[in-house]
Amino acid sequence: MIVADVNLIAYLLLPGERTEEAEGVFRTDPEWVVPLLWRSELRTVLVGYVRTGDLTLGDAIRVVARAENLMAGREAEVDSRRVLELAVGSRCSAYDCEYVALAEYLGVRLVTADTKVLRNFPDVARSPRQFLEGAG
Repeated sequence: MIVADVNLIAYLLLPGERTEEAEGVFRTDPEWVVPLLWRSELRTVLVGYVRTGDLTLGDAIRVVARAENLMAGREAEVDSRRVLELAVGSRCSAYDCEYVALAEYLGVRLVTADTKVLRNFPDVARSPRQFLEGAG
């Protein structure tokens, strides 16, 4: 089991330069867990793709439906106090710290491409490449 940040989910479902890496993470460990806010973050990512013309609205709706199906039953609440402690102590966003807090609580790795999270939480966070190379 891993905590997957929303970008890893997007890399998995939106063909691009990081898709192969995300697919490798999924093959290695397909049990992905996310904090409840992941849906809003994914919607924001998809709106960005629609606004730049990289996706149509219909495509974005299909991607979010696939993501919701993939993550069904894999959403978890996080402790607000811990999220705030992590955010204040690291200067990472509270959004990012929800993923960190969930990984800490579950005692699993957070797989993320976010360099700020990777730098601030090296005991919990791994990049997809690190995870695939066995540093997970």
